[in-house]
Amino acid sequence: MKRRALSLLLAATMSMALLAGCGSKDAAAPAADAAADTAEATEAEPAADAAADTADAASGDATHINVYRCTFNLANPDSEQVKKVEDAINAYIADKINVQISLNDIGSGEYPDKANLALNSNEINLLWTASWEATIGTNDLVPKNAVKDITDLLAGTDLYASMDEGQWEATKYNGKNYFVPVYKDNVEGYDFMFRKDLVDKHGWDITTVSKLADLEPMLEDAKNDGLKYPFLTQKTAMFYRWYINDFDFFTADATTNFFAVDRATNEVVNTIQTPQYKEFCTLMGDWAEKGYISEDDYTKVTTDTTTQTQDWAVSWWTDIPVNAEANSRYGQDVVMQPATDRWAHSTSALGSCYCVTANSTDEEAKACIDFLGLLYTDSKLADLYTFGIEGEDFTYDANGLVTQTSEKYNHSMWESASATIVTPLDNEPADKASLYKDFNGGANVSSAAGFRFDKTPVEASYAACQSVFEEYGFPLENGGIAAADVEATIAAYQEALDAAGYQDVLAEFQSQYDAWKQ
Repeated sequence: MKRRALSLLLAATMSMALLAGCGSKDAAAPAADAAADTAEATEAEPAADAAADTADAASGDATHINVYRCTFNLANPDSEQVKKVEDAINAYIADKINVQISLNDIGSGEYPDKANLALNSNEINLLWTASWEATIGTNDLVPKNAVKDITDLLAGTDLYASMDEGQWEATKYNGKNYFVPVYKDNVEGYDFMFRKDLVDKHGWDITTVSKLADLEPMLEDAKNDGLKYPFLTQKTAMFYRWYINDFDFFTADATTNFFAVDRATNEVVNTIQTPQYKEFCTLMGDWAEKGYISEDDYTKVTTDTTTQTQDWAVSWWTDIPVNAEANSRYGQDVVMQPATDRWAHSTSALGSCYCVTANSTDEEAKACIDFLGLLYTDSKLADLYTFGIEGEDFTYDANGLVTQTSEKYNHSMWESASATIVTPLDNEPADKASLYKDFNGGANVSSAAGFRFDKTPVEASYAACQSVFEEYGFPLENGGIAAADVEATIAAYQEALDAAGYQDVLAEFQSQYDAWKQ
């Protein structure tokens, strides 16, 4: 079983060459033509026609689906503009597929709770999610039977043909397809991220940075500059990320990073009892005492848009094939230095995906597959869904690349549609799709690739341990505990975990993993 899973993951990371040729004729058309066609589909289409299409959908001529997606680039989506995009999408797809959509954009801060509430109320048909997302993550939805098995629905569809088979195999649960991955970077690795103006100002040689401790002279410069956040953790428990070369954190959840496969021994271990954990938490505590880490991070005052300010010097970034995307996301130039290797593992291809909810009828489920099939193969629809309305939310430049101009509707490729079909931004290479082939093909494959933990037998204890993490693990990993108190706090952390049932959960992890390895 293990050898088969590894081969499938290798296929997922090595076979992007096939993907480069996938897609509709629209995807291969000149970008200028795509721009003109998009304009015709959105701006030139009379509003009356769009209204008529919506009326047709309501009358039963088309299957209606509710789409929920998260907005990361804007703090608060503009509901009026989202509705305009929805109308433009429905007008464009009306003569292509027998589907009409309602588009629900929710800011990232509210998304897990609001989407979960709507999910429980059976209000969603097509849901965006991710392996790392809270409450409605991929590892939450399958055990709760909240998502539909779409294995049979996928066969022979444009959607299935839009990606190589390795992608579908790598994202299966128990041999079944529940999720449609967004084709992006399907491996995981992390970078140190620096504000470029500070690199230039101080003449930092970032190529000398290979581990966290190497950042200290730069953080001292940033502190002396009076910056509030010399090292910005983005209120994130970072052990999970910085030590990915040592451990496969196969739960894909920072709140349970006390379980992992030790890459050196291929055994499930308690990571908070490792030398690496003590080393990391001690360094974070030391940096906080030196003024390099603000209490705003471990008290969760910083926001998802803090990186768009000039209050920080160094932070982290999830490595992708075109790291220049960060410049537009953060509104300033940044530069990256690799912090870890890249790894293909059980959840790396599920870092952004869609699912059909279990409450959906067979007709609605098919409509979801049809819509995604068009979204993943039609560049005009992909750009409309990702960037909004041409002339209002974005424009095409002379080279046919996208310039985003809107503060009302703004998404990124990674949480929208396939990298092979969404038009690159004007600060990205035109050959972006081929770069993804090289990026994904150069990754290591984890020994635990293909393993998925079923927490059902110990679900109550598992959840209790997550609560303990919030009390102890989060502040330990964000500089909230003084260096001198780290060892004692780790001991208290372990005691609280054990009281919550940690040893039972650890034993279940070890038992399931040992059985999987056979």
